[in-house]
Amino acid sequence: MYFFLTQLSFSDILLSTTIVPNMLHIVLYEGSSVSLISCLTQYFFFSASGILETFILTVMSYDRYQAICHPLHYTSVMDLTFCLRFFLLSLLIIFVVIVVLSVPMTYLWFCGPNIIDHFFCDRDPILELSCSDTFIIEAESMFLMVPLAICPFTVIIVSYIYIISTILKIPSTMGRQKTFSTCSSHLTVVAMHYGSAFSIYLFPNSVHVKKILSLLYTVITPFLNPIIYSLSNKDITQAYKKLLSQLSRTFLVLCLPFFSLKK
Repeated sequence: MYFFLTQLSFSDILLSTTIVPNMLHIVLYEGSSVSLISCLTQYFFFSASGILETFILTVMSYDRYQAICHPLHYTSVMDLTFCLRFFLLSLLIIFVVIVVLSVPMTYLWFCGPNIIDHFFCDRDPILELSCSDTFIIEAESMFLMVPLAICPFTVIIVSYIYIISTILKIPSTMGRQKTFSTCSSHLTVVAMHYGSAFSIYLFPNSVHVKKILSLLYTVITPFLNPIIYSLSNKDITQAYKKLLSQLSRTFLVLCLPFFSLKK
């Protein structure tokens, strides 16, 4: 699990560094200029980080399935060799997908307006500016949606069906709560990741709504992921409570003279 958390952090850092700097430049200067190559490069890195996070969340659900449903086989199945093979296979698949998407998009012809109504270069805003026929690219995207999004999401759902059925068989309430608590952080991240992604790409929304959902997907979710997983660690939770206690005492010490003077 910690190996996959490391890869999830890498994916979040890649996503944030791809989107946030240019977004801050747009906010500060009310717009930004970017070349076509830079725009496509941002889109490709954004797609790569999103696909990588999807794969990592999928294998993390399989990791929880093995730990809860087959605990005796866990160490033999989820060993370092399996983790490294999965990560390298994910990188290979991402490279192939990026090549498949990049070749048709580099041949697009842009003859009309060149203003992207978004804070980063996503697929739909780029295709809306193209004067070429984008049917092939849209068909490729819909075809790739099945192995890259629908299938991983199905694996997560099936894994948690088995996990919940196993948890319900535990006789003690304390045992059920303790076992399910190991999955709560992962479920929260999965809900944020797939909820925002499906809302953007599978359901028709206005441009304004898509911008808000994209902000949740590209900025807020990577920011919250470390916090969500950190709070499930007892040592970090205790350190967090200790920090809050110290801040509260410091705040009271600073405010006591003020209240004394007012009295």
